Amino acid sequence: MMPQSATIIKQTFEYSVHLSGDPVTTREKRAAKDALFEGFATIAAALASGRRAEIVEVLAQGERTVEETAEAIGQTLANTSHHLRTLARAGLVATRRDGTHIHYRVASEQVVETWLALRRLAADQLAHIEDLARAYLGDRDDLAVISRHELETKLRERDLVLIDVRPAAEYVSGHLPGAISVPPDRLELLDDLVSNLRPEDEIVAYCRGPYCVYADDAIRYLAGKGRRALRLVEGVPEWRLDGGPLEKGR
Repeated sequence: MMPQSATIIKQTFEYSVHLSGDPVTTREKRAAKDALFEGFATIAAALASGRRAEIVEVLAQGERTVEETAEAIGQTLANTSHHLRTLARAGLVATRRDGTHIHYRVASEQVVETWLALRRLAADQLAHIEDLARAYLGDRDDLAVISRHELETKLRERDLVLIDVRPAAEYVSGHLPGAISVPPDRLELLDDLVSNLRPEDEIVAYCRGPYCVYADDAIRYLAGKGRRALRLVEGVPEWRLDGGPLEKGR
């Protein structure tokens, strides 16, 4: 005897066939499932490029024009435009027009979360990522670090000198409250900063995130001036996603 559940399924299928007049074949269902999963894979395909992954990291800091994005990733306008269109087709970035300029931004915070998760997965599962990071970032053993949660605690307890070592456009888009902008190509601005600090003032430098070298350069520059600074492990996107407050503008 056929189980009751199987009977119900059989009757439901026969009823649907009766309504449509044409049963869905196994081949058609397989094709439909293939198409669905190819649709899911669209996101992975859009991020399957180092340049596009870097663009998402840059746009996670704030809105940028095509020209600014091209400069940030060291690519031509044509190549950058191609990558941005690929990301846009996948729904990962959105645009707005301002006169003759098109500004790009991440389509949602889910895009940022996906990128951060992908980056963590690569670091956890691929042994050579550590070697690649060291080749780019250099030896960080001499750099003292602080997590965002530790920073939040310190900010509640005392005043800190926060240094945002990202390009000026990213600082304007959003920075940690009270942070001072020192663009990576203007580290000499730290000279005046150091001259106005008290010996007991604690300095924390941050940039785009754990694989950003700008804060490292600033900390080593300060060390050359006899001042110790901490590097924030995370960047502005992690701070923002964790509910941390941001300020905008200069």
